[in-house]
Amino acid sequence: MRATVTQIGNSTGIILPKEAVARLKVQKGDSVYLTETPEGYAVTPYDPAFEEQMAAARKGMARYRNALRELAK
Repeated sequence: MRATVTQIGNSTGIILPKEAVARLKVQKGDSVYLTETPEGYAVTPYDPAFEEQMAAARKGMARYRNALRELAK
């Protein structure tokens, strides 16, 4: 797909085609993130830093599952 870089006020923006918006499952006002890859940049609706934090949280929750269950009572 092709996106267009354009001037928006004092900023520069990228206009995404309708098909890209549908595949990303984003809408007007949502944030998207650019992730550098060996091939260039990838656009994703998910924050990579948040994903890393959630992976660490899931690992900790799995490790301390029994203690967390007791604390939840």
